Parts: sequence; structure tokens; C-alpha cells
Amino acid sequence: MSGVAEVRAFVRAGGRRRRSWSDRYIALLSLGLLVVLASPAIGRAVSVVPRDVDPARAGAGLALIALLLVGSLTIARVVGPVSVSAADAAWLVLSPLPRRSVLARTLLVLAVVCVVVGAAVGLALLSAVGAPDALSLRLLAAVVLGVSWALGGVAASVLAQASQFWGGWLVAVLVVLVVAAVAVAVMSMGPGQGVLVGIASASLGAWMAAAAASAAAAAGLVGRAWAVVARIPARVVLDASARRGYAAGAFAVMDPGSLTWIVEDAHWRSRVLRSRAWPSRLRGAAAVAWLDWRRLARRPGWLALVAASSVLPVLAARAGGGVPGALIVLAVGALAVAATGTAGARRDAGDAALARLLGAGPRALLAARAVLPALLGGSWLTLALAGLDVSGFGGPFWPLGLLCAPALAAGALRLARRRPIEHTMPVMDSPLGPVPLGPVVWVLAGADVAALGCLPALMALTSGVTGPLLAAQAVWGAAVLVVYWAGPRRA
Repeated sequence: MSGVAEVRAFVRAGGRRRRSWSDRYIALLSLGLLVVLASPAIGRAVSVVPRDVDPARAGAGLALIALLLVGSLTIARVVGPVSVSAADAAWLVLSPLPRRSVLARTLLVLAVVCVVVGAAVGLALLSAVGAPDALSLRLLAAVVLGVSWALGGVAASVLAQASQFWGGWLVAVLVVLVVAAVAVAVMSMGPGQGVLVGIASASLGAWMAAAAASAAAAAGLVGRAWAVVARIPARVVLDASARRGYAAGAFAVMDPGSLTWIVEDAHWRSRVLRSRAWPSRLRGAAAVAWLDWRRLARRPGWLALVAASSVLPVLAARAGGGVPGALIVLAVGALAVAATGTAGARRDAGDAALARLLGAGPRALLAARAVLPALLGGSWLTLALAGLDVSGFGGPFWPLGLLCAPALAAGALRLARRRPIEHTMPVMDSPLGPVPLGPVVWVLAGADVAALGCLPALMALTSGVTGPLLAAQAVWGAAVLVVYWAGPRRA
């Protein structure tokens, strides 16, 4: 460790000044202010923890926590949790210095993040299952559980980054968590509510025992990861550091759209794809748009995950969000799923040379590009609304999913064809302070068209009346897509 410290001190001495006592004072003061500002929010969250056990709320909350862990572990597995700055990657990782000492700062940051995120997960766990007695002790046990899960998950991700063997085990854990989330969600709808009541109303001793067992398992994984870090391959650290640098650059220039390109390129770069003959019956725009279908067919696991995510609106409503929470998840989920079929439209917006070389007209190509996002978004929304119908939220609302497909396609295409953030736009004054219009316009591009096209469906979901609004949604959604198709060639 001393060798690494000396190298870092030598590098800092050539450029930046050394930290003074005032720098440390400002850092401590900022940390204290952060604690003071966060304490009221934490106190309010603890005060609203239910005392009674609600099996529907408990099941939905446990399923959402399991899915949150799955998403976090997936991101950690894709990005690679162990990474360093560009300077350290260039000078220290490939040096003869001890690998563990070089990565010590990164591991410390990961541990702090795990503690903070784990504490939030523990509070969410207690809010879902409730605390019939001994609120403070149950809160302590829940926080220990959350921190143990976070630390254990990150340690497993570090092991998976260093070894393909552990990578296979991590994938198995993700599958188990998804299956558990689905099982708990099904149990909350009737047949297994007694089991959920038993889990939520378990004794304080059982909570403490579970917390102790989770802490022991997490400690074992952390110890194993600490031992593996000493001999982690430099190649995987450099790859993760490169991805970290790309992401930091995207945030520095305020271009979040480039992050999706980074993830997409990283996914396909390490795969060997089989060559297929071009369909002889496809010509022009249909042939160009067929590449989106072929690309999606190469990822069946992604399609299964998208289909399984249709239960999220039901879980959000049962976990305490109610109808507003379900509507927010429906809107965000439907547009996000529709946007997964617009990779070709994004490339056309950036460089239309391929479409021109293949002889596809811009209007015909846009119409061909709209079929896949309409199918994806409409199918997902139909499944999600059918789940709400079965769960007793009124309806039937499921026909609205198919009728909203054209509007979702228009919104997804506008989302894919939007320009980068325009930082020269003026700044608007608001009650929360100055707000730059460039990022706001960039975020709303696509969502505005989808919301406008799904307006009759939104009225039906909020009022509970579906009869006359079904025909209105069918006509209005198709009209929005036609108007967008006939408008300017680029959003």
C-alpha cells in the first residue's frame, strides 16, 4: 500500500496541490449537511412503516425488492464493478505494484455505496412487510439484511468479473431471484397469502437470526472477493475502466443517449454471430427494417425479461403506489419497451447512408420501422393491463393496449430520432430554481407524442369508462402515427 501511496503522491505533486486542513473541513461539513438534510426524509419513511400485516402489500414489496436486486446485479455484471480512473488504468494497473493496493480506493467506494443502498433496501423491506412490534429492533435487522444483500451481491459481481465460473453462478442467482419474485407476486394474489403473513409476522428472534445468517454469508463472499482481487486479470479491469470512462464522458458532455450505444456495442462486440442469407422476398424499406427483427430474435432472453416485466404495474399498485403508481409504470414501461425495437431508426437518424445505398425512401422506411415498436409496445401494454384487470383494478382495460400501439410507435420513433441535447437553449426560472430547457426538451421528446396519442386511454384508465373511449383511442392513436409519419423527416 505504501508503494501505491508514494506513486499517487508523486503524480499529485506534479500537478494538483496537496489537500489542506480547509479542504478536509469542507468535506466534513458537506457530509454533515447531507446527513442533516437526509434525516427528516428517513424519519418520515420510518414513521409511515405499517404496524399491520398486509399480504398483498408484502408480496408486491418483496417482489419489487427482488427485481431491484436483479437489476442492480445485472448492471454490475455488465459494467464491471472493479474499475479505476483513466490515469490509474494507464499507469498503475499494468505496473508491478500490488493489484489489491491499486484497487483499494475503488473497493472502498463500492463498500460505502453498498452500505447506503443496502440501508435503503432494508428500509423498503420493512415498509413492505410491516413491523407489528419492536420497530427499532426490526429496523436494525432489516438494515443489516439490506446491507448484507448489497455487499454480498457486489462481492459476487467482483468474483464474476474475475472468473467465468463465478459468472455462471451469478447468472444462476439472478434466475433464482426472478423466479422468487414471480412466485411471491403470484402468492400475493390469493393462494399463498398465508405464507406471506407468516413471513411478515415472524418473531423478532427470527428476524435477528436471518440478519445474522445474511451477514455471515456476505462476510464470506466479501472475504473471498478480497482474496481474488489480488490476482484479478488486468484485462477485465481495463475493460471496465474504459466503460467507466465512456460513461463519465457522456455525463460530462451531457449526452445520456450515448450510454445506450456503449451498452449495445459492448453486448455485440464479444459475440460471434452466424451469417444468414438475406430474405429474397424482402425489398427496399422492408428489407432494411428486417434487420431490427433479426437483431431482436438474437436475444430471446431479453424478450422473456420484457414479457416478465409486465407484472410491474400490478406490483407497483399493490406495494402502495395505487392507481397513480400503476399509471406511471405503465407509461414508462410501454414507451421503454417500444423503444427497444428502434435501433435501426436511431442509426438512420445519425447516418442515413445505408438506407440510401439500399434504395429505401425515407417515408417508406419510417413506416417499416414503425411496425416492430408498435408490436412490442402494444403487446407489453396489453399484458400489463390484463394483469391489472385480473388483480381487480376495474376494466376490462386490456383492449386499450392494442389500440395504443400506433401512438407508442410514434413516440418511440421520435425518441429514437431526437437530436442531442441543445445546450444553447435558454434557462427557465422555476420555483425550484433555474432549469435549462435543453435537457428538459430532450427528455420530453418522444414522451410528448406518446402521451398525446394515448390520451383517450389515459382518460379511460382514470375514469373507469372504456366503451366509447375504445373507438376514440383507435382513431386517435392511428391519426397521431400518420401525422408523425407525414411530418418532417426528423423529429
